[in-house]
Amino acid sequence: MLTRTEPTKVFHLYFSLSLLSRIAMDEMMKKQQPKLHIAMFPWLAFGHFLPFLYLSKHLAQLGHRISFISTPKNLLRLSQIAPDLSSLVTMVPLPLPSVQGLPDSAESTSGLPLHQVPFLKRAYDQLQFPLTDFLHNSDVNWIIHDFAPYWLPPIATRLGIDSVFFSIFSAIALAFMGSPEELLRRCRQPLENLTVVPRWIPFPSNVAYRLFEVMSMPEWMDSDASDFFRLAKVIEGCRFVATRSCTELEADSLSLLQKLYQKPVLPVGLMPSEVINDGDEDESWHSLRKWLDEKTPNSVFYVAFGTEVTLSQDQMNELASGMEKSGLPFIWVIKTKDDPVITGLQTRVSGRGFVWTDWAPQKRILAHPSIGGFLTHCGWSSVIEGLGMGRALILFSGACSEQGLMARFLQDKQVGLEVSRDDRDGSFTSDSVSESIRQVMVKEEGDKIRKNAWAMRDIFGNVKLQTKYLDEFALILENNSGITKSTS
Repeated sequence: MLTRTEPTKVFHLYFSLSLLSRIAMDEMMKKQQPKLHIAMFPWLAFGHFLPFLYLSKHLAQLGHRISFISTPKNLLRLSQIAPDLSSLVTMVPLPLPSVQGLPDSAESTSGLPLHQVPFLKRAYDQLQFPLTDFLHNSDVNWIIHDFAPYWLPPIATRLGIDSVFFSIFSAIALAFMGSPEELLRRCRQPLENLTVVPRWIPFPSNVAYRLFEVMSMPEWMDSDASDFFRLAKVIEGCRFVATRSCTELEADSLSLLQKLYQKPVLPVGLMPSEVINDGDEDESWHSLRKWLDEKTPNSVFYVAFGTEVTLSQDQMNELASGMEKSGLPFIWVIKTKDDPVITGLQTRVSGRGFVWTDWAPQKRILAHPSIGGFLTHCGWSSVIEGLGMGRALILFSGACSEQGLMARFLQDKQVGLEVSRDDRDGSFTSDSVSESIRQVMVKEEGDKIRKNAWAMRDIFGNVKLQTKYLDEFALILENNSGITKSTS
């Protein structure tokens, strides 16, 4: 006869066994799920390589084989950045063909003047021939590619390979550009049309370019195949579109994209990376951390403009003067060395300002409790890192790619404030820089921005939430692969 407590014990035993059984079944199903061979083909820019590498590492963790395809110099640098890559990730080097107008040493946009980027795109287009040979002689099931290879989806289809266009940008940036049909119309329209919110955006939005941001576009677009044309063709030809976003942030834009594209649009999450443990210190971080440890919480603003934004001498002068006028402590990471503007600033703000002219551990800096704000060029990866730590944003559009759109989007979200600039030429004053910094960092008017940015940690810094999107994306690839190639 059972005692009063024994039925409870039996229930808990049954529940535990059922749970273990389900876990074992899930593991068995994972093992039985056929593993895929997935090729990655990003555009030749490090802001593109890193999200593709992040996606590659996650898919490899799930047991899928990855062929990461790019040029030799880029793959060498990536292997140095991520030396612990899974054995399931294979780097596939394709030498970049020579093109008139492109320096022989150039294999990415890093350090390349804007006017030479079109030549890089033409060299990239010539990779279609060795890439086709690789795909033809491989057992690739899916190829995940960037916006630039407009010629790739038809090649993949002919070879029986499914393709995914992976946009490293936010959903609102894609929605602003419109459907493939609208993108092809943009090829023939005045650039000024990009300075108004499109008619197909059905929700309140101020997301549009400023005139100074669009006037530089012809400099970095290929006249034979504009970025609008490239984007239209990869959207038309792929099976799915994936974008670096999530429904918690951009439900309206993601829903709109499905209507515009008439095909599945899959958010793959924001891909936040975890901060390296402080026990693993390098020399640069040690000196920066020591300086930050002496500051009060949320008192320092961090300034960085990525690897590809170049400031003019006038911009440098006004920016440096504005940072000095703010009266607040700052860290400025800048590529320029031995510049009189920098030297003079360092002398005048010694102790209050820390100017760093080498590589800086950005995630660690942003994670430090003394950091309260981030003066950023609005590159999506940098924004994700900043809001992942809850840092209020001072928005200074790099006037390249989607950065102007992101500045407006983030101001709409009330997590940042734009530095006031002239719409025609992008000029600004040191006073406008100082005022924006102080409003975001210390003024009462910036309270809402600071609170909203801090709250964004729950989305941007939630690794578990964002990983769920990657797992769901992998499952969609597994369940929708119509390829029966051998993966042995």
